[in-house]
Amino acid sequence: MQYFTLVSLDSVTGSLSVSTSVADSLFSVGTCQDNTACRMLQTVGGWLWWERLWLPGNVSWSDLEDSEGRVYAKASQLYAALPCALCLLLVRFLFERYLATPVANVWGIRDRVRLTAEQNPILENYFCRQARVPSQADVRSLCKKTSWPERRVQVWFRRRRNQERPGLRKRFCEASWRCVFYFFAFVGGVLALYDKPWLYNLKEVWEGFPKQSMLPSQYWYYLLEMGFYLSLLLSLSFDVKRKDFKEQVIHHIATLTLLSFSWISNYIRIGTIVMAVHDSADILLEGAKVFNYAKWHKTANAIFVVFTVLFMLTRLVIFPFWLIHCTWVYPPEKFPPFFGYYFFNVMLLLLQILHLYWAALISRMFYKCIFSKLEGDDRSDEEEDDSDSPKERNHKLSHMNGSGARGRANGH
Repeated sequence: MQYFTLVSLDSVTGSLSVSTSVADSLFSVGTCQDNTACRMLQTVGGWLWWERLWLPGNVSWSDLEDSEGRVYAKASQLYAALPCALCLLLVRFLFERYLATPVANVWGIRDRVRLTAEQNPILENYFCRQARVPSQADVRSLCKKTSWPERRVQVWFRRRRNQERPGLRKRFCEASWRCVFYFFAFVGGVLALYDKPWLYNLKEVWEGFPKQSMLPSQYWYYLLEMGFYLSLLLSLSFDVKRKDFKEQVIHHIATLTLLSFSWISNYIRIGTIVMAVHDSADILLEGAKVFNYAKWHKTANAIFVVFTVLFMLTRLVIFPFWLIHCTWVYPPEKFPPFFGYYFFNVMLLLLQILHLYWAALISRMFYKCIFSKLEGDDRSDEEEDDSDSPKERNHKLSHMNGSGARGRANGH
């Protein structure tokens, strides 16, 4: 681990050979007992920080050393994303508890009263170890094992699934936190970009690349965004799980990979523009959810319509035809393509595929919003109807009344 730390620190401020020689001297004094393992680590580190992976052919790590008032991004600065993510998790906890929850109380947002599934070890074992949604054949098999009718088994599974779904207040608090974060992140991005020439002329993004000095605003903007997406990965176990859960995980990992790579390779100018473009629509999406949970349906629908237009504009027009075009077409005019050039564009294309998937979901929701009634987020795992049928309720009531009459007759 010490070797990799040295390599990562020197990868931006010095050559790889210097890091290797320092590591050799470190190992020689006894910090590593297995010379073969040390050499393997050196080999892996040499390949990992090979300049041709990260930089154009005519540039080396030594060219990106701080000098003459120029300050360059360093790989070691990425470690700050973890404490930033932990701080954001703390801020989120305080926000949801002391701001979002009181607002939910004022707006009368309450969790739906849920019916608890009956105690049944056979069904519970199947639910936990095999499947949350049993097939029809399994339902019949469970009916035989429990001596329950088929309808009762199906209702039990619906109630059991509902028990693990987050309540309305949790969804409201989560959407409120994301809406507030995206708002401040977008404002920060605008402040970091509004006076930069490369925002208005994308060819300026590559002017002098990669010898482009890092600005303090870019540093804090990157750190905040990386900390946020890392916090989302750390909170996956207790966040609301939606139908596109896997796609969300892929998105977060792809985003962190892109941000990390763009930081080390000094793709910072285009990176800040990509982040600002994404944050602009996300504010409206989370805001629409907030008002929808608060039963302000007309306001939520109006915001959702604006969000749909902005999403289609930013993710299906600006992102592929401006930003990906900027990263795909302009760089070869300045320097020969290298591995990082292809890697960065492939990751952007992966994000674009996710945009197309979400665009399909949003289009379906937009259709419901305009031509019928939008009840919620199509990505959400909504609560199921877990009530008994009228016939079964009457049967249970008559059974209970009969039992009560017999009890009274017996003197109980």
